[in-house]
Amino acid sequence: MTGPVEHEIAAADGPLPGLLWLPEGASADRPVPGLVVLQEIFGLSDYVRRRCADLAGLGYAVLAPQLYARLPQPVVAVREDAEDLLEQGMALVQQVDWALAVRDGLAARDTLAALPEVDDARVGLVGFCFGGGLAFNVAAAASTAEVPPAVLVSFYGSALPGLLDLAEDVTCPSLHVFGTADAYIPPETVDRVRDAVTAGGTRPQVRFELHEGAGHAFDNPHPLFHHAQASATAWEQTEAFLAEVLPTGRASA
Repeated sequence: MTGPVEHEIAAADGPLPGLLWLPEGASADRPVPGLVVLQEIFGLSDYVRRRCADLAGLGYAVLAPQLYARLPQPVVAVREDAEDLLEQGMALVQQVDWALAVRDGLAARDTLAALPEVDDARVGLVGFCFGGGLAFNVAAAASTAEVPPAVLVSFYGSALPGLLDLAEDVTCPSLHVFGTADAYIPPETVDRVRDAVTAGGTRPQVRFELHEGAGHAFDNPHPLFHHAQASATAWEQTEAFLAEVLPTGRASA
């Protein structure tokens, strides 16, 4: 695996910095599937970068846009040891222009698909928290593209409850992951999200996984959020789902 390396994303609103990971052996002669990874509210943190590296280790080309580079005072990520970590993250995400972030997500997808090492027909989206909802919106917006998204993986998408009118537009195979003890997205709201994205259980391409006792951001290793069992199980589910719907041709790590 190579990376991360800085990689500029060509976007209509101006260039956007990003980080790129390429799996070992990827080349123009052997293009691999790609995944755009969209950050949580804390930015392109060490945790998100580790998940990008995990995906690249499975054989995917991974591009993570630095979405907070668009803010009046650009930020890459909140320090993970900051005492006011949650407050800083909430303050940053409230400054985001959502429509601009969707456009940047689409641009990141197009930029990744254009790389010679990437199979342009097999590019998907992965998002965490803020990025989980954003990935859902990007998948909906790209559904009418000549080559629609290949897959969507959304970890506890915080914006999803307000985006459910887009559910019919998200036609790619999808995995949604939530915890049953999420203080930000209560069980009744999670039920509403599940009903919308699965169309009442009639969309076999959509999988919905609940993790007992896990709160919001449970995959983040920070002690404020982490639920070890849920994190391990959800990542196993993610690997298995991706191997099924977007195989790389190599064994899971």
